[in-house]
Amino acid sequence: MYKKFIPFATANSAYEIDFDFLKSIGAKTVFLDIDNTLDSYKALEPTDKAREFVNKVKSEFNVVLISNNRKEKVTHYASKLGVPFIYKAFKPMPKKVNAFIKENSLNKDAIILIGDQMMTDVWCGHNVGIKVIMTNKLVKEDQWTTHINRIFERIIKKYHVKHKNLRDWREIYGKMSKSA
Repeated sequence: MYKKFIPFATANSAYEIDFDFLKSIGAKTVFLDIDNTLDSYKALEPTDKAREFVNKVKSEFNVVLISNNRKEKVTHYASKLGVPFIYKAFKPMPKKVNAFIKENSLNKDAIILIGDQMMTDVWCGHNVGIKVIMTNKLVKEDQWTTHINRIFERIIKKYHVKHKNLRDWREIYGKMSKSA
């Protein structure tokens, strides 16, 4: 039940994920959600923390920002970071993400999406066929449209916690390290 909402792994935030873990699962490209994953949805420009983080990720991986937000906001935000982006991605629908992957000749097995929502990011990952690390939301407030998703997410997350379907990335990495 609710399998399409089970992420590959979970994390408290994108900022805590070890790059060696990402490499160990074969990641070459990191799709990063913006709102409530990198910054508050209110942030028009990347915070210093987001800028430093994206620069570190860029030094090890290809980085693509992915957002359901409007073109103007995503274009401006991404231009400050110097990374490609997908705006109005319509997550969880796979069409725009698959088109980007095809246009850029990316290998789905080498992509990891990091985002904060089951109803958009995780479901999109399943629809596209890429791994997703779901983070906790970065700040308390959400866009008004996200509140509806969060209601359903709480129900689904409670189910997955009860059935031990959500695994922290450290748990997965620990198991991988021991078997290596």
